[in-house]
Amino acid sequence: MYLHIGNGNSVKRKNIIGIFDLDTSTVSKITKDFINKRQKAGALTYLDSDLPRAFILLDEEGETKVRLSRISTSGLKIRLESGITEE
Repeated sequence: MYLHIGNGNSVKRKNIIGIFDLDTSTVSKITKDFINKRQKAGALTYLDSDLPRAFILLDEEGETKVRLSRISTSGLKIRLESGITEE
C-alpha cells in the first residue's frame, strides 16, 4: 500500500518511519541539523513549490530519506487512518 503525500507523489507505507510537523519539530537544533545533513546528502526532496508543512522520514533500501510535503501532519494522519492510499 502507498500513502499519497502530495503533488502526485506517493510512498510505500511500510517505509515510513515517521511524519513530523515542520513548525514544531524544527525548533530543535538537532532536527534542523539532521534535515540539513539529509539535504547535503541528496536524500531530501521538496514535493511542491508551496511552503512545506510536514516532513516524512523514510527508510528506503537502508537509506534514510526525507520528503517535504505541503500537506499537514493531521491531513497525512487522516489519509493513513482512513485508508486513502494508492495501490
